Amino acid sequence: MAETSACAQNGRVWETGDAGRVPYWVYTDQDVYQRELQRIWYGPHWLYCALECEIPNVGDFKTTTLGERPVIVVRSAEDEISVVENRCAHRGVKFCQARQGHTKDLLCPYHQWAYDLKGNLVGVPFRRGVKRQGGMPRDFDPGNHGLNRLRVEVVNGVVWATFSDETPPFRDYLGEKFWAHYTRVYDGRKLEVLGYNRQHIPANWKLMMENIKDPYHAGLLHVFFVTFGLFRADQKSAVDIDETGRHGILISRKGEQEVNDVTADLRNFQGDLKLADPRILDVVKEFPGEDTVGMITVFPSVILQQQVNSLTSRQIVPKGPAGFDFHWTHWCYADDTPEMKLRRTRQANLFGPAGFVSADDGEIIEMSQQGFTPSDMEEALVMMGGREIAPTDYMVTETAIRSMYRYWREVMGL
Repeated sequence: MAETSACAQNGRVWETGDAGRVPYWVYTDQDVYQRELQRIWYGPHWLYCALECEIPNVGDFKTTTLGERPVIVVRSAEDEISVVENRCAHRGVKFCQARQGHTKDLLCPYHQWAYDLKGNLVGVPFRRGVKRQGGMPRDFDPGNHGLNRLRVEVVNGVVWATFSDETPPFRDYLGEKFWAHYTRVYDGRKLEVLGYNRQHIPANWKLMMENIKDPYHAGLLHVFFVTFGLFRADQKSAVDIDETGRHGILISRKGEQEVNDVTADLRNFQGDLKLADPRILDVVKEFPGEDTVGMITVFPSVILQQQVNSLTSRQIVPKGPAGFDFHWTHWCYADDTPEMKLRRTRQANLFGPAGFVSADDGEIIEMSQQGFTPSDMEEALVMMGGREIAPTDYMVTETAIRSMYRYWREVMGL
């Protein structure tokens, strides 16, 4: 109650019950952002950490950031992965600076406190002092001073972690409908990394969640999508949401480069645009059904992309109310043929910071933040498709954005 009152005193109250209007301060206010960290990022939500294949051997590790807290994802035993905060229990040092590596233990260089791969404190230099002088108090118990350890689930090759004991099991967190969407691509086969991209986007982290929940823009903003028929309003498509409203998926089928009733009205359609190397659109059907696109947003931290044969996880790392880092991991199945791995690598050029498609998103999201910031008491409209919140079998809608903000308001108490 105290938080709600304080927020109201700051004028940050979502006055209307209309889900079709989102106040600009949702994207700009520092107090709202701090509340998001506590209630969403460090609350009862699963956060994407890594692909299991990135740390195949005991002692292999990868560092990342969940919310604003740095963590180490480490293979702590043959069949176990641990996620611990990258912060020494002694003086709070972010002791692991490498992005990836291999180690026998976790050692802080400042005072050489040593932890095993599960985060247990196993070594404190001069714990008994020197020549009976100094050292730790006699009641010091190493068992009470390990690294903060997160709950972890490894689900079909993906490592998930949560700071909260109240987070339900991952399958329940997705719900059965989204479990089916998830396992369509993450089906239990071993994965293999093809490569990485990283970028910083000077805009609020929720705008990237919105972007992937918004099929409406894809056929208008993206010249490549519009022209070559990868994702366009005239194609058979659907928008699905889970029961809570926090997760979403965009589903579509590839079309062709053709003039029709829809493309004739699209300013960005370029019927004479040709590819110097058409192999980037050398698409092979590989998943059940006729759908060629499945873009899942697992709230709040990741977009799981299947776009034709391109497979990517896109991790969101918030950096204040007006910025986030975006980590792209392009991957394939370990048993893919060399030809399929090359095909996926080529198609990865559609995405990433400089991708033929995704470069548009980074720029337009930054432009959105530029518009919100000086006028944060005004409102953004998310009314396309009406005011309802429900799955649809078409893409000219913003229903999944309305759904996310209904959930966001419940969690945030706004």
